Amino acid sequence: MDKNGLSERDICSIFITPALQKAGWDPVTQIREEVGFTRGRINVRGKLVSRGQGKRADYILSIRPNIRLAVIEAKDNAHATGAGMQQALDYAETLNLPFAFSSNGDGFLFHDRTGMSPTPEVLLSLDDFPSPTELWARYCAWKGLDAAASSVALQDYHDDGSGKEPRYYQINAVNAAMEAIGRGENRVLLVMATGTGKTYTAFQIIWRYRQAFPGKRILFLADRNVLIDQTMVNDFRPFSGKMAKLSTQSKTIERADGSSVELPLGLDRKRRIDPSYEIYLGLYQAITGPAEEDKIFREFSQDFFDLIIIDECHRGSAAEDSAWREILDHFSGAVQIGMTATPKETEYASNIAYFGAPAYSYTLRQGIRDGFLAPYKVIKVHIDRDIQGYRPEAGQTDRDGALVEDRIYNTKDFDRTLVLDDRTKLVARKVTEFLKESGDRMAKTIVFCVDQEHAARMRQALVNENADLVAQNPRYVMRITGSDTEGLEQLGNFIDPEVSHPVIVTTSRLLSTGVDAQTCRLIVLDREVGSMTEFKQIVGRGTRVHEDTGKLYFTLMDFRGATNHFADPDFDGEPVQIYTPTGTDPIVPPDDVPPPEGDEPPLSATPGPDETVLIDPVATLGQTGSGAPQRKIYVDGVAATIVAERVEYLDEHGRLITESLRDYTRKALKRRFASLDDFLKRWKTPEKKQAVLDELAAEGLPLDLVAAELGRDLDPFDLICHIAFDAKPLTRRERAEGVKKRDVWARYGATARAVLTALLDKYADDGLLDFDDPKILKINPFSQMGTEVELIRAFGKKQDYLKAMHDLQAALYDESA
Repeated sequence: MDKNGLSERDICSIFITPALQKAGWDPVTQIREEVGFTRGRINVRGKLVSRGQGKRADYILSIRPNIRLAVIEAKDNAHATGAGMQQALDYAETLNLPFAFSSNGDGFLFHDRTGMSPTPEVLLSLDDFPSPTELWARYCAWKGLDAAASSVALQDYHDDGSGKEPRYYQINAVNAAMEAIGRGENRVLLVMATGTGKTYTAFQIIWRYRQAFPGKRILFLADRNVLIDQTMVNDFRPFSGKMAKLSTQSKTIERADGSSVELPLGLDRKRRIDPSYEIYLGLYQAITGPAEEDKIFREFSQDFFDLIIIDECHRGSAAEDSAWREILDHFSGAVQIGMTATPKETEYASNIAYFGAPAYSYTLRQGIRDGFLAPYKVIKVHIDRDIQGYRPEAGQTDRDGALVEDRIYNTKDFDRTLVLDDRTKLVARKVTEFLKESGDRMAKTIVFCVDQEHAARMRQALVNENADLVAQNPRYVMRITGSDTEGLEQLGNFIDPEVSHPVIVTTSRLLSTGVDAQTCRLIVLDREVGSMTEFKQIVGRGTRVHEDTGKLYFTLMDFRGATNHFADPDFDGEPVQIYTPTGTDPIVPPDDVPPPEGDEPPLSATPGPDETVLIDPVATLGQTGSGAPQRKIYVDGVAATIVAERVEYLDEHGRLITESLRDYTRKALKRRFASLDDFLKRWKTPEKKQAVLDELAAEGLPLDLVAAELGRDLDPFDLICHIAFDAKPLTRRERAEGVKKRDVWARYGATARAVLTALLDKYADDGLLDFDDPKILKINPFSQMGTEVELIRAFGKKQDYLKAMHDLQAALYDESA
């Protein structure tokens, strides 16, 4: 037979599959061919949306269904035996498999990724392919599984007969958890991005655990009722009759198919435990509390539960001083599995310290690249009052006639301690403009506010901006917060893809986590988000893909600078576009995307042959805190305007492709300085530096904001040169260290040199600009070196001191000037 004339499929059918069967691999349960395991990344080009080609393995070999061991990449016989190895290794790394093979029909190239073989790659004949028993033995040795642990790891997955199976990363997470349990580990952490199906993963872990350990009891812990109720009627439905909710209040829940079910309760009215169930689901808040009588969990013996799964464990359950930690401590003998999208690592709480390093991790970035999660655009809007602050006029009174404290109020104060009603109306107007200009005023939207009172005012402002649609249905805009009964009753309708209203909801923190809002297309941030953990959770409200309704990406509109978290190396997801319109630009981002700068190839202007167009705008044209509450100060008649709304584009590594505020800032700077030389001449004279900055401030150019958005500690000099003239910037510390290395003050004595060194450190830390002012010598650390007069005399006369200061500034900017 002339192999060279055979196709790749022929090679598989005639040579590879028979070789596998001869080695003992079962063609029904252990061999799967042409297995797709990613969806293909969603690419957004303005309003044109396409999906790239997903990854597909020629063969995946499993010892049992979904307990995978190896991947095989096949090539036709015109290729060498190992021609597919690099592709096989890429797939094996993604699938977390230890063994990779490549074949052209003549034999196999075998790569052992475990590091336990003396030779990682060896050539095998067609007759020498390893058997399932051999590869499983190697796998167990790699994972440290003895016979008992192997038995646990081999338990079957749940199969409902519908053909639904876990995604590859869910398989990796479930297998990692079962292997850890088999090895006797009783603390396991699984990190999975929001929207990737942690609850379904937990279900499969529990299912397999119960097969391995019949009769054991399990507790599923969460901190939101919706997480418990929806879990019981959806993912945990196969456990019906064996599970109960730890609550005394009965509740009827509607399933996705329209049927309804009354949740079984594990507690009676007198809070007595019904021990007849095997699986219990409970809220932290329902089984513990500040008073001893609230601590229902103590009614259970310490060995009552054998397995505890803690959903969203980042929210304080593992912190040593947490009120919820006592539950975990009480059942310390149980296997405890923490699940989170954002492992919390702070000075005060550490999930990793409690659970150990993650047994498996699947990030937002991976989910977007694989096409399981929706990419997103970002619109950054800057309001003048947020940037410049607000200082009341002399004698300014609030709405109640009380005198407003004379100080500068900024974004940390607005809507928390001081309310500028015009600012709230401006935000509502911009949100409404976006929905109108996007062509979809029925796009599900969440507006995150400072607190519940702010959410109420924002609801009112949005109602007034959308009076026409509110007249048609008063539930078009609703507030959904913990204290709002009417709003809470509509939460299910908001997240239901089949229900149109509510469309816009305002909230404070209730919807930031644990709410499966599959069709949410717009997330608005009108409050600061200081925690990276919370920021990731909020972004996760929009990352679910819902192809039936065409929800393939979402937009994040930021009024408070919360998206500065993109510059944090701990952030692992990349926006496809960040937009800042200026002047009369529309609020909706433009369709054109500039080519990226970086290692990755640019996204072509049109979809390639390996992409499937999902939305074509041309083809579809014409279709449609704690403590007592603080009194707030309400000040009327203070106008607020938009200073800048900008767009940035990031590559898939999260690096800026066009610098933030570049267009807006460059234009303003070019009006002041015709060229780099023109700027340098004006800057070089010491007394001119502050004058230049004062001129720019008067023009409203937000240099501090630009620096914050760039995420670098830049001197105004570097900031201006970089933004206006594309010069390479240095941080203040880099400039200071450069001067120290050049040692330009050898002529001075020890005291003078110490003063100059301290001035450089102060510049690096605080951005000190006014070196000429001798008053600086009266504060630490200079005051500890001597009096102001003594330190000036260390340079000679006062004019000698001033010359040294001028020389210092010249040295700081020497290499750029």
